[in-house]
Amino acid sequence: MVIKVYIASSSGSTAIKKQQQDVLGFLEANKIEFEEKDIAANEENRKWMRENVPEDSRPASGNPLPPRLFNDSRYLGDYDAFFEARENNAVYAFLGLTAPPGSKVGEHPLTVSP
Repeated sequence: MVIKVYIASSSGSTAIKKQQQDVLGFLEANKIEFEEKDIAANEENRKWMRENVPEDSRPASGNPLPPRLFNDSRYLGDYDAFFEARENNAVYAFLGLTAPPGSKVGEHPLTVSP
């Protein structure tokens, strides 16, 4: 399983740049292996990302914007979904990965300990 993060290296949007940095920085800091796929420098990456974002996750108008996360070819979500998973200490579950032993970040938020 490979986590793929679709980004735009030359985005004019400060918000998109910050979101991309946030996702990539978090993955690097937690030593989560991922592939960075640039949709600005590679037309194949752009086409693949746009074709594989589910219809219900697309904006009402225009194309899906980065960052977008996939586990191999399975769509995981956009920045908002990633952010929510991080806030709930459920990033590993969100990414479809097994959390390393003792990792607080991997606990599922719905798990209740007696």
